[in-house]
Amino acid sequence: MWGNVAPRVVQLSPLERVRLRRVAVRYALHGWDVTPGACLARSRFVCGRAGCPTVGCHPALENWEHAASADPARVATWWRTRPHGVLLPTGRAFDVLEVPTHLGRHVLDAVRTHPAGVGVRGPVLVTPTGRWMFLVRPGDPLRPELDHCFHVVRHGPGSWIPAPPTRLPEGSVRWAVAPEQARWQLPDSYLVQNALIEALRATGVTVTSDLMPGHLPLPRRGM
Repeated sequence: MWGNVAPRVVQLSPLERVRLRRVAVRYALHGWDVTPGACLARSRFVCGRAGCPTVGCHPALENWEHAASADPARVATWWRTRPHGVLLPTGRAFDVLEVPTHLGRHVLDAVRTHPAGVGVRGPVLVTPTGRWMFLVRPGDPLRPELDHCFHVVRHGPGSWIPAPPTRLPEGSVRWAVAPEQARWQLPDSYLVQNALIEALRATGVTVTSDLMPGHLPLPRRGM
């Protein structure tokens, strides 16, 4: 399957390959499903599937939603021979709120001093293309003010994100707030969405809702 693409795959040092495997297993040990990503080959990604037209970052397995696993032993096998990217399916252990850099920095500054404390602080990753991704508790849709806002993307069931230390053509994905710093806790989605709304307003973006304030969704109690 890999015979025609292996020579083009970016060569990683043995240390980098071990790091990819160890990090993927660590995610699994904390209950996060993991799936292997296609391998970087110069400026494109190759998964080894015959005729695959996708050149951007994507899952290496065709049935990745079913195959994704939090079993450390199974996860480790995926990285024994190939320098796969590390992808985390969303809508399971967590959802993700994705925003551009200017909003991400504003929200991160806001949550550091938020009166809700740890209830609004959680892992945040940054891609080399300037996308900030806030990991939050799963299951909550976007608030009405954000539902049609092109600045904010919610990743839920059926989606995935590249996780550190996955390498993209522009550089490596990194943590702005590592899971260890957040004690592997996830913040309430609506608290983070509230901070996003304030950040949008602070940067001059008008956000409105068709609902009355009393009808807006409320943050859920921590579990």
